[in-house]
Amino acid sequence: MNLGDGVHLTYCSNVHPGESWAEVRANFDRYVLSVRDRLSFPGDFGVGLRLSARAATELSEPAALAEFRGFLARNGLYVFTLNGFPYGTFHGARVKEGVYLPDWRDPERLRYTNLLADLLADLLPAKWPEDTAIEGSVSTVPGAFKPALGCPQDVALMVEHLLRHVAHLVALRSRTGRLIALALEPEPHCFLETVDEVIDFFRRDLHGPAAIRRLMELTGLDHATADRALHDHLGLCLDLCHAAVEFENAADCIRRLDESGIRILKMQISAGLRLPSLDAVAIEALKRFDDPVYLHQVVQQDASGLTRFADLPEAFAALQGSTAGREWRVHFHVPIFLDRLVPFSSTQPFVREVLAMQRVRPVSAHLEVETYTWSVLPEPFRSGSIDESVARELAWVRTELASIASSATLAAPSTLPMGQGRVLSNQGLS
Repeated sequence: MNLGDGVHLTYCSNVHPGESWAEVRANFDRYVLSVRDRLSFPGDFGVGLRLSARAATELSEPAALAEFRGFLARNGLYVFTLNGFPYGTFHGARVKEGVYLPDWRDPERLRYTNLLADLLADLLPAKWPEDTAIEGSVSTVPGAFKPALGCPQDVALMVEHLLRHVAHLVALRSRTGRLIALALEPEPHCFLETVDEVIDFFRRDLHGPAAIRRLMELTGLDHATADRALHDHLGLCLDLCHAAVEFENAADCIRRLDESGIRILKMQISAGLRLPSLDAVAIEALKRFDDPVYLHQVVQQDASGLTRFADLPEAFAALQGSTAGREWRVHFHVPIFLDRLVPFSSTQPFVREVLAMQRVRPVSAHLEVETYTWSVLPEPFRSGSIDESVARELAWVRTELASIASSATLAAPSTLPMGQGRVLSNQGLS
């Protein structure tokens, strides 16, 4: 959905099972059109498309791509962002830490992401009525699963592949005129999980002098143009569930990313579980969320600081002695319209805080609801069909973005197109 001022809202199609292109395409007829119709949005409906490596390869066939482009045009749909995080099967089988593979050490991750960028360049609509070009984003794994990394050479290999991808994006932009950017998505227990780690990595390895020199070698660009290209084509996918689980401060992390020149290319609007106290009732209820499909990282805060667990079983096993003064946050995406999931709550307040900032001055141009866990969500917290629930989430976001007490509280619209400076000013966040 085009919300104006260059901001687009969608939901991620990874909520719908489908690994082949035929399955993904069928989901548009079965679910996406239904979600659109339930919202009655007066304009074209944006889509956040998830493509496995298999589906991407199948869609790249000219006949499949032409048919899909025609379908989008006939139905008032447009694709502006891709989820390039899960490479393989994402539903109905054990995913866990395998979701990060192949990671950015592997040239296959580079090949797959290059293909996604090529597809998105073909799918992006050309112009909006205001005659501004829409830019594309592809979200991806945060480098690798942290326990899988063993030596500094692993990081160097990830950096090389990321810079090679930027070189591909530079060539793609030169050839097509489309700016596609890669959005690394920090996640608990990964190489990039905190804002501190993101800022250090970008400053040292992706935006620094060595990265500029390497991109100059790969592309033939001059120094200033290579520097600009790194900022244009590399940024962040800020998943609000992940950030809240890490106990980030919303205003502080967004301000610091802005000051560091790291663009928030995509914001995934999602909420996790919060256990402000670890009593027996809450722990027993939480065991219902320990499914065999997805990884549910846990971050514990107590007087000594933060303790991280790779999954719920490890966190349960560490419960010894008194639990007084401990709080858990769990990476399990729950419906964003639920603030309470008795006997615990969600991280919805974090979501609402960031959306309040988005109202005043856009944090990101691409907003994507991403609650992919409906199939494993305990029954008491499911409500209605998938298309009904997704439509309800999108309606909730639109309400939050529209709930402005007075237009006098708003700063003048100041969204900059992606690739032209920062997306958020420091004003109003101190």
